Amino acid sequence: MVFIMLATTGWTAVHRPEEGTPMRVAALGAWAKARIDGRPVPPADAPARTVARFFASLDGAQRARLADGYPLVVGNLDGAPVSLRYRANLRGLELARQVEETRSRDVALTPADRSTATRRSHRFASLADPARQIFAFDPTGNGRVAEVFGDLTGAERVSVIVPGVDTDVLTFERTQRRLTSPVGMAESLYAAQRAAQPDSRTAVIAWAGYTAPTGVGVDAATGRMAFDGAVLLKSLTAALPGNASVALFCHSYGSVVCGVAAHELPRRVTDVVVAGSPGMRAENVAGLHTSARVWATRDEGDWIADVPHLEVGGLGHGADPVSPAFGARLLSSARAKSHTGYFAPGTDSMDNFARIGTGAFSSVVCATGNDACRRAISGTEQD
Repeated sequence: MVFIMLATTGWTAVHRPEEGTPMRVAALGAWAKARIDGRPVPPADAPARTVARFFASLDGAQRARLADGYPLVVGNLDGAPVSLRYRANLRGLELARQVEETRSRDVALTPADRSTATRRSHRFASLADPARQIFAFDPTGNGRVAEVFGDLTGAERVSVIVPGVDTDVLTFERTQRRLTSPVGMAESLYAAQRAAQPDSRTAVIAWAGYTAPTGVGVDAATGRMAFDGAVLLKSLTAALPGNASVALFCHSYGSVVCGVAAHELPRRVTDVVVAGSPGMRAENVAGLHTSARVWATRDEGDWIADVPHLEVGGLGHGADPVSPAFGARLLSSARAKSHTGYFAPGTDSMDNFARIGTGAFSSVVCATGNDACRRAISGTEQD
């Protein structure tokens, strides 16, 4: 019954075979044997503090050699210096672009595969702009990538965009419908934060660092990919440099990822904001087992409201986060349009996201029209 309800509300099954190269696998194999001036490198899955100590013991030339020689490892290595990760990922993107350009001309591939290779080549070329700050990159399968806006090392507050379905390297940024992409969302949020608090030290991360469901089908109706994504989100937030507080802005299926991750997120994650959520795999805020403030918003015209907010036999994601019984702090999203409009400039949702991201909680506009969502927050007039 649940599957039929999901299917009739637009959650139809779509499957797309994976594309890509084995570059990352080969890179990890080479890294496992690597040495720098006779010294072994730490394992790729070593704790961030171990990696940080290792790189702190190297000089600039040694670090550069590792970044240039093993870009698809160093560019994703928690604990490596941020600037070194940026350097490594520019190199990794160029190598991946060359591979995809070659594939685009390979007559042994189908026309569809050659077309996909061409698109990936163009995307990697765009991401490899030296002015961009690519914090993570993996071309495997549909690809994973993360980009930073602002000074991540010097930030006092970091915001992370956790997107939903149909997120991969090709949809990471868009020319049309820009605000439906992680880059568009992050750029809009960072601009709003700078406008609201010009002197604040903030950074925003567009994070497409997990394998998201393709289409609103069976994968989107289950938690399998959310559980995998939650492990990666926990790793990201725990390994960010410095002592900055972190706010997560979780859209659509991204809110499922955030809900699954909530109980294991580090205490530096002070706020979890969900927009257009199909559920967080919990019956209420207490069931998330997190010390973070939980905020929720949904536009009146968002089709996600018609998706059954329940979980039966692994299908569905549980209670509605904007229901009073769930217990989230309810934000206004006035002027947002439907499911994809939450990050549009001039909307209450975008203004509220910027205020939460900069810590200006006393200015947040609640969905209820009163101060209910701002109560019991240190530093607000209600506290």
